Parts: sequence; C-alpha cells; structure tokens
Amino acid sequence: MMDQKILELTALYEISKAFASSLDLKVASNKVIDILSSVLGMRRGTLTLLHPETGELVIEVAHGLTREERERGRYRVGEGVTGKVMATGEPMVVPDIGQEPLFLNRTGARGDITHENIAFLCMPVRVYGDTIGVLSVDRLFDDRMMSLEDDLRVLTIVASQIGQAVKVTEMVNQERQRLIERNQRLEQELQHKFRLRNVVGHDRKMEEVYEAVERVAGTKATVMIRGESGTGKELIARAIHYGSVRAGAPFIKVNCAAIPEPLLESELFGHEKGSFTGAIETRKGRFEQAHEGTLFLDEIGDLPLALQPKFLRVLQDMKFERVGGSATISVDVRIIGATHRDLERALRDNTFREDLYYRLNVVPIYLPPVRERVADIPLLIEHFLKRCNEEHGKTVEFSADALETMVGHGWPGNVRELENCVERVVIMTRETVIDAEELKKHLKLLLRSDPVGASHVAPPHDHSLPGNVRTIEREQISEALRQCGGVQAKAAKLLGLTPRQIGYKIRKYNIE
Repeated sequence: MMDQKILELTALYEISKAFASSLDLKVASNKVIDILSSVLGMRRGTLTLLHPETGELVIEVAHGLTREERERGRYRVGEGVTGKVMATGEPMVVPDIGQEPLFLNRTGARGDITHENIAFLCMPVRVYGDTIGVLSVDRLFDDRMMSLEDDLRVLTIVASQIGQAVKVTEMVNQERQRLIERNQRLEQELQHKFRLRNVVGHDRKMEEVYEAVERVAGTKATVMIRGESGTGKELIARAIHYGSVRAGAPFIKVNCAAIPEPLLESELFGHEKGSFTGAIETRKGRFEQAHEGTLFLDEIGDLPLALQPKFLRVLQDMKFERVGGSATISVDVRIIGATHRDLERALRDNTFREDLYYRLNVVPIYLPPVRERVADIPLLIEHFLKRCNEEHGKTVEFSADALETMVGHGWPGNVRELENCVERVVIMTRETVIDAEELKKHLKLLLRSDPVGASHVAPPHDHSLPGNVRTIEREQISEALRQCGGVQAKAAKLLGLTPRQIGYKIRKYNIE
C-alpha cells in the first residue's frame, strides 16, 4: 500500500515537472504519458482532443501505438467509451474491455481483447468547464492489484493538469497571434510612414535627393548619406530600405559614435559565451540581426581606426566571426552609412581608411541644411504643427509674422531643431494663435539649450540675461516640470536640455 502511494506521488511530481518544462502541449503530454507508463505501469496512454473543424475526436498524443493505429483512433462524440466520456463529461472505468460492448478497440492495438484481462480508464479533459478531450489508459488488472479507484484518482489530477496546459497553450497562441498581427500592422505603418512621398520638401536640392533615392532603392548598392546633424539622414535611409525589395526584412540601426570603442566590435559582430568578462551568453551582432535586410551605420565617420580593417573585410565578403568564436558566419546585408563629418579631411588626417572610404562611398547622397532650403520651412512647420496638434489635442496656429520669424531663423540644428521648437511651442503655450512676440520667447529658450550637433562642456552662464528673459525661462522650466509630473529627465527632453543642464537651472532658479 505504502509503496504504491510513493509511486503515485513520484509520478505526480515528475508530471508537474514535465508541464513546467515546456509550453508545447504535445511535448509535455508525451512526457506525461511516458511517466504514467514507466512509473505506474499504465499502458497505451492516449490524449484524444476534439478537432475544431471535423468535430471528431482524434488522437493527439499516444504511448505504445503505431502511426497507423493512431490514424484509426477517430471517434464521433458519443461513439464508444471515448466518445461517451466526451459527450457526458464524466469519467468511465471499464474493468474488463473484453466484456464491454461500448469498447470498440478501433486502433486495433490490443489484438484479441478476450485473452487479456485489460481494464480501461477514461477521463474527461476540461477547459473553462467545457470538455475538450479525453485522457485514457489501459491497465492489466487482476485481484492482487489495488482498486482501480486509485488509478482513477491519479488520472483525475493528471487530466486537470492537461486541461490547465491546454488553457495556457491557448493563451500563448492567442498572444503570439496578437503580436504577429500587431507587428504586421506596425510594419505596414512603418512602410507607409517612410515612403519617399511622405518626406516633406519641394526644394530643388531635395528633389535631387528624391531622385537619387528612387534610383538607388531598387539596387544592392552601398549608400553613404552626408549632411549636417538634424537634416534627416535616418529618414532617407529608411526611405531607401522601405522602397527596396528588402522592405519586409529588418532595418537595423547602429550609432557608431554612441557605443564605446571596446564594445563596438561585439555590438556589430556579436560574441560567444565567455569570450570576455560579462559575456554570460552567446549574442548575435547587428550584422546577423540585419540578415536579408538593411544595416544603417549612423555616424560611420566615428568608426574607430582599429576596427576599420575588420569592418572592410566584412563589407567585401559579408563573412565574419563573432568575438571569441571561430565559426564563419555569412550574411546578406545592405549597408547604408551616414555621417556629418568631413570624411575627406579624415582621410588627410589618417583617421579614416581610404579603401574603406571608397567601399562605403559607392553612391553618395547629400542632404542640404535647412538654411539652404528656406522655401521648405513653411511646409515643414505645417507638417510638424499638424502632427503635434493631433498628438496633444490642441489647435495651435502660427500667425503670419511668427511664420516670417521662423523662416528667417538660422536653424543650426536643422529639421530636428525646427521640429523640437514646434512641439515645444504646442505643448507649452496657452495661446491658440502664436504671434512673433510669443514665438521669440520660445526661440530665446531654444538658443539657450543645446543645438543639435553642438556639445557643451559646462552649464551655460547666463547671469547677464535680462531679467524678463530669466523670468520666462524659469516659468518655462516650471511648466515643463508640471507637464512631466516632476520628472526632470522628461522635462529636459521636452525643453531640449540635458539632464545636467536642467538640474543646474532648477537649482539656479530655486524651482521646487
């Protein structure tokens, strides 16, 4: 008696581990039925589930049955012992299948059922109170064995666990399908957003950019996008990608200037587990992630000189080894580079390899700064204003004199600075129509913050500012903090400041 109880507990423990080890219902159920056989001696364990289309019960998992025997094991609801359990939702125990007319032996796996004293136990599998399948086993039975009630108790627990596993599997499948549909929807939105016709601007120099993008998008050529910071180099790179046959494949971006030199090689090419301190697992690099798609190398002019030879070899052969690895990995990747640096000067200074320069500079595209496409400024303002109003639920407009002021502004940070200014005005203003006087308050603050592409070593010293400007600045910072729930990092981003700068100004103005 005690030995049997220990076996049952052992079996249930191993079954719980099997369900915990895999979210794949078939894999887990196969393990479970193997455990029922090896630990408790239950034969021909079978999980039969209702087919959603045919309405038949079909064998999903079975132990000790051939493929042909499984194919024969189909039942209509109400047919035979299995069908009856499905129809009633109640368990059924057949002490001797040779004496039970309902037992159909449809699989034929038992041969002549009159020669062996085989018991058959059948349990419903329920999900949310509905019977969705049947768990059944054979048991060689004689008077020396314990009551079949003990087996029935164990199978009741196992069937309940299978039901829970089916429920989890359904939830996982539904979530997976939801994510697939969401990714497809986002991919379509991205493709629409970054189509060339959605790029704003009709200046002659921009028309030349559009023509170049259209010509190069359908090719495999490497592209180098040149232009000042904030001119929209990534936008053009995405337009090339989404206008190509690779549009459905990944677009992977790497900012070569933002990643420390010791980590950049691993970031690009990946690493093997244990290849360096902190490499606790194997990791794919950006080249592998971009396979069959596009790798956008932003600020390629900042690529460390020591890494340039390996990078050149990869561009030539599209083959490489991960850091710490010896296996050669081949990829199919289109390269688009971008930089605001003077690469020709870098060649003269020997900080950029000449052979790499020519490998990257196959098709150069030059983006003009905003000051060279003044006619596009009203179009850009209209575009950003419409989007910001929609996002923030406002109806802000610029007066004619405000527009004139914006057109006359130098915009050293280019499109990015212009976009930032429009968004800040929309968020911070309490007015519906922004006139030139109101706008100049925001432009003064804009000039106080970091322009795109510039870098400040220390917080700006603005003690000489007129008192009214300091008052405006204090009010703007206070309002930004209020809008952002007191989170300095968010307020800094809104104002175009660094966290260090906004912290300095909060202390300076004693803002609580």
